[in-house]
Amino acid sequence: MTTSLFFIMYIKERMIVVSESITKSAVVLLPLKRPEDRRRFEELAPEWTFFYEDDAPIQPEQFENASIIFGNPSKENLSHCKHLKWVQLGSAGSDVYTQNNVFPPYAALTNASGAYGPAISEYMVAVTFSLLYNLPLYRDNQQAGQWKSWGSAKCVEGSTVLSVGMGDIGGSYARKMKSLGCTVYGIRRTKALKPDYIDGLFQMDKLEDLLKISDIIALSLPQSPQTQGLFSRDRIEKIKKDAVLINVGRGSAIDTEALCDALENGHLRGAALDVTDPEPLPPDHRLWRLPNAVITPHISGGYTVMKTYDRIIEICLKNFSRFLNGEELFNLVDFKTGYRVTQK
Repeated sequence: MTTSLFFIMYIKERMIVVSESITKSAVVLLPLKRPEDRRRFEELAPEWTFFYEDDAPIQPEQFENASIIFGNPSKENLSHCKHLKWVQLGSAGSDVYTQNNVFPPYAALTNASGAYGPAISEYMVAVTFSLLYNLPLYRDNQQAGQWKSWGSAKCVEGSTVLSVGMGDIGGSYARKMKSLGCTVYGIRRTKALKPDYIDGLFQMDKLEDLLKISDIIALSLPQSPQTQGLFSRDRIEKIKKDAVLINVGRGSAIDTEALCDALENGHLRGAALDVTDPEPLPPDHRLWRLPNAVITPHISGGYTVMKTYDRIIEICLKNFSRFLNGEELFNLVDFKTGYRVTQK
C-alpha cells in the first residue's frame, strides 16, 4: 500500500524531495527493549507494516520495499533499497553515511543527536576523576595485592578544562565541569554565542593556545576530514605537561602512536579513550599495557544506559510523527559537513 506526502528538505546543496506515493513499510533495526515501544510506533501509523530485526533478520525484499529505516543500516542493506525516503539513525555519528556515496541521493538522513549527552558526559566526568586520582593504578595494586601509594593526585576543582566540540555531548560535559568549580573553555567549528556555563568559546584557530593552559582536554568530535588527525604528534607535544586527554568522539582524531609516546614518557598524566584508532584495538597493541591509559570498548553511548535508549526512542517517534504529517524533520544531517543542519 502507498500514501502521499509532499514536502521538500534542503540540506545545503542536497535537495531531498519526499513526495508522490510512498510505500507504507518501515524497517526497525533498533533493539526495542519494551513491548510498549513497538506499540508506540504502530499506533502512530496503524496502516503501516513494520519489520523488526528483533523478530528475524530483515530480508532484502523488506529493505527494497521500505520507505523508512529506524536504526543504522549497512551499506549492503542500503543497496537493496528502492523506495527509501528517510533513515533515522540510532547514533549521533553519521560519518559512515556521508562519505563515499554510500547513502542514496534521494533520501533524508537524520541522526540521534541529543540522546547521548547525559550518559556520555557522565562517563567523561567519571574518567576525569579516575585519571586525576590515579584510580587505574590503584586498581592494579588491588589485583596484585600491593599496599602502595602512587604519590600526588590532582584536584578537579580549580582545573582548567577544554571541551573540543561543543555539541550535545561536549556541552553537557562542559556544564558539569563548570559546576565542579573548573574554568571551562569550549571550541566549536563555527562561531556562536557563548553559553553562560563556560568561560570562553573559541574556534579551531585557538586550539594550540588553549592546549598549553588546559589541565583536562576532552574530545567529542564527529569524524570528518577536518577532525581526522587533529591531535597530531606536534599538537600532542604542545599539550600542557601532566594534563589528561579524554576522547569519546572518534579515534581517528588522535595520532595513537604519538599518544602512546606521550603517555610513556610522562608528558601526559593519563588518557581515557572510549574510541581508538584502530578500532577495535588489537590485543597486542601497546596502548592496552600503558598503566596511565583507561580503555573502554566504545560503551559510553549506545544502549548501556537506559536513559539514552529512552531518548533515542523519543527522537524516532517525534520525527516519525513529523514525517507522517509532512513536516520538516529535525536532526537532519548536512551531507557536505557531516554535522546537523542548523534549524530555527
